[in-house]
Amino acid sequence: MTDSTPDSTDLARAVLVDGFERIRDGVPSLLDGLGAEDLLWRPDGDANPIAWLVWHLSRQQDAQVAHLAGGEPVWTAGDWCGRFGLAYEPSAHGWGQSSQEVGAFDVTDTALLTDYQRAVHDATVVALAGFSAQDYDRVVDDRWDPPVTVAARLVSVLDDAAKHLGQAEYVKGLAQRRD
Repeated sequence: MTDSTPDSTDLARAVLVDGFERIRDGVPSLLDGLGAEDLLWRPDGDANPIAWLVWHLSRQQDAQVAHLAGGEPVWTAGDWCGRFGLAYEPSAHGWGQSSQEVGAFDVTDTALLTDYQRAVHDATVVALAGFSAQDYDRVVDDRWDPPVTVAARLVSVLDDAAKHLGQAEYVKGLAQRRD
């Protein structure tokens, strides 16, 4: 009789994949039925619009997971940067952007936003498949106490994506109820 219990690495991978699948699946339902005005609407002059939040949650996942895996983000490798045509530097991912920079975001193609998130998800799953137990324990930032490991960073990336998806869902509710 063989033991069919997954090892801790397989279990960690399965939990992370499940979490990232929830982001991938949440984006299309969030964007469903939204027009350009709703996608770019800001509840106030400094708030983040839905489309920007979706781009940012995908972009931060893409950049951080690619870095952990030692690869190139799909943003540049798959020329998503060119497809989006944003007035941002190719390295931009939304962190530290000014209100004016966020306001310059003008992408209203829901298929483009959804397809980019799917490409990021697919790359994330490939990266996760390549991580060993030793990789999960590898320290990637020793400025913190305790130092940040690959495992901790992946949980942080997932947490950030989930928070931004929730923010976008909230803004969608506000947009649908505005006068």
